[in-house]
Amino acid sequence: MIFDKLKKFDVVFDSPEVDSPPVFSSGDVVSGRVVLDLSGESRVESLKLHAEGFAKVHWTESRSAGSSTAYTQNYSDEVEYLNRREVLLQADNGEMTVLPAGRHEYPFSFQLPEETLVTSFEGKHGSIRYWVKVKLHRPWATVRKIKKEFTVIEPIDINTPALLAPQAGTKDKMARAWYRNFGQVSVTAKIDRKGYTPGEVIPVFAEFDNSTSRSVVPKAYITQTQTFIARGTMKQKRSVVGTLSGDIVGARSRETWHGRAIKIPPVGPSILQCRIIKVEYMLKVCVDVPGTSKLCLELPLVIGTIPLHPFGSRTSSVSSQYSVNLEWLRMAIPEQPEPPPDYSSVVTEEEAEQRNNTVVLPPAEDLSGILERPLMAFVQEFRFRPPPVYCEIDPNPQPLNMRPRCMTC
Repeated sequence: MIFDKLKKFDVVFDSPEVDSPPVFSSGDVVSGRVVLDLSGESRVESLKLHAEGFAKVHWTESRSAGSSTAYTQNYSDEVEYLNRREVLLQADNGEMTVLPAGRHEYPFSFQLPEETLVTSFEGKHGSIRYWVKVKLHRPWATVRKIKKEFTVIEPIDINTPALLAPQAGTKDKMARAWYRNFGQVSVTAKIDRKGYTPGEVIPVFAEFDNSTSRSVVPKAYITQTQTFIARGTMKQKRSVVGTLSGDIVGARSRETWHGRAIKIPPVGPSILQCRIIKVEYMLKVCVDVPGTSKLCLELPLVIGTIPLHPFGSRTSSVSSQYSVNLEWLRMAIPEQPEPPPDYSSVVTEEEAEQRNNTVVLPPAEDLSGILERPLMAFVQEFRFRPPPVYCEIDPNPQPLNMRPRCMTC
């Protein structure tokens, strides 16, 4: 409108740090103010705020109904996590409120639900978003609207028995081509625990036994799997976020990793408690066997937000815990990193076929003890680009040299 007297219409969140967007978790109070800047006297009917939070998924798939007939199948679902309304300005008798020229601020405050929310997320086929929307109603004028998102990160404390438990496994495979056996390859691997936080280094202890007549190449990968669920069907997006390459293991020889290091890049935390969106991580220790499919051993990972307490103590002060959490906000992805390999190159043929035929997820394990509400932590990536983006991360940090350690059982 040419003669609109509204010069500025904005939502400003209260933040403990200047010039840094705030980050919240379940039970926190979200506060701020709506700012109106008028060039002249203006009449207002009402100023209303609506806070919402949703997880939503959507994708389409092409179907064939015959040789000449095709149609598109839509899949979508949503889960509501937040719905709060607040009237910031409205006359009791239904009359207009006359505001003089100048700046006007209207504070707002509401509490997020006490039950566990889900971390903000942006993916290829879905998202988890939280926002406030404000509507300004004036006579003889179009309704002015403004929407501003805020970030929610649910803490995951890795200082729990389930996430402190070592992960280990063994797998073997007979290398063969054209009905001819070349011998057996086996891999045994172990990591100290299941839970880690971004920026940590995972020491990988592994033994590769190559009984074949060919050389093999051991490697390790950190993979991320995004799962979107709707109407009993799921869509997945997998990517490699970290890599580690070992030395060639010659024919009929053995190689041991005494804590070879693979670093976790600044990825978002695991999302395990949402009904329609999940973000999961895995450490895959693999062997490339020439002439046959890959041998891969999978060890599950949970990426948390609260790091390992010093000396395993659960009694560190709140202030020290908060300062530790903020350290992983400052991590940055190296400039122009080498692209990690495509996910299809790190899965076996059997895995690919099995996962392509899978349409329904099994029930998730009970992680209620892990996702209890400790002090909030969050990632620097989220603060500058809320809500967090998982699918466009392309980090590939180089392995770090670590002092050799003995492999324990």
